[in-house]
Amino acid sequence: MPLYRTPMPSPVGELTLVASDGGLVAVLWENDDPRRVPLDGLVDGAGHPVLTQTEAQLGDYFAGRRTVFDLPLDFRGTDFQKSVWHALLTIPFGETRSYREIAEAIGRPTASRAVGAANGRNPVSIIAPCHRVIGSSGKLTGFAGGLEAKAFLLELEGPALLL
Repeated sequence: MPLYRTPMPSPVGELTLVASDGGLVAVLWENDDPRRVPLDGLVDGAGHPVLTQTEAQLGDYFAGRRTVFDLPLDFRGTDFQKSVWHALLTIPFGETRSYREIAEAIGRPTASRAVGAANGRNPVSIIAPCHRVIGSSGKLTGFAGGLEAKAFLLELEGPALLL
């Protein structure tokens, strides 16, 4: 089954949207490490309904008109990674969680580091809001799109997050 891709300009650089016929597979950053979310056999996806829908919803998000995404997702990873990525989907707009809080939420309270590793491989950045996960000290920590992009997204969602 092919994977379809389309580029999307955004305030945080050009994103590459990737979908299968089952849903959104990835939102990749302009200078993304290809090992972070390995994908093969990408074909042009201009007009693919999932990509069109994703681009419209991300456009609304960046314009301040959307706080929740409603897209079919096709997560590809280990069961543990998928549990972390699903936990990301529960973090409300304008709020943050620590890696420890995510580990506790998935029933693995001692797995903060593993949660961090899974968070770093989140294939659908922004949609599954890994940018809302911060260090237990409240500091911004690693982000595939870069810390400037993470800070931008948090500020877009509410300046109170960056105290």
